[in-house]
Amino acid sequence: MTDETRRVLLPRGEALVANSATVLGRVRLGARVSVWYSAVVRGDSDAISLGELTNVQDGAVIHADTGVPNDIGAWVTIGHGAVVHGRRVGDRCLIGIGAVVLGGAEIGDECIVAAGAVVREGAVIPPRSLVAGVPAKRLREVTPEEAAAFVSHAEHYWELAQGHQPPGWS
Repeated sequence: MTDETRRVLLPRGEALVANSATVLGRVRLGARVSVWYSAVVRGDSDAISLGELTNVQDGAVIHADTGVPNDIGAWVTIGHGAVVHGRRVGDRCLIGIGAVVLGGAEIGDECIVAAGAVVREGAVIPPRSLVAGVPAKRLREVTPEEAAAFVSHAEHYWELAQGHQPPGWS
């Protein structure tokens, strides 16, 4: 990696990265982002940005392909063990536990990618979709109640992160 690809940009506000998490390369963390234990955010092939109040839960992996930056919006929850290799995840989304978003995929705003789902390479998921399965297929529209919960869930994870700050965060 060159000096240019090693740069991690932290917000003016706060962001918390667990001591066992790895964040490297061209990565920009928005305000109040939390990257939990054993998660990996690898911006060595191309840039990755995480919007405000996004949380990357334990063991999740975010990466980008060369020439395809990975832009993850605000108030996004990336569940435990999920892999996000896509081009874009919109604002207020939930990527479920163990879900996989393959290279070049685009997830619209206010979407749910169910636990264990696999979003195909280059797929485009319309806003307010709930997708599930292998390969992921649209099952229905996200309800207004589910959409409202995205923000409260993201805020909850930021509050939870405060209790982990003393020895485990940098």
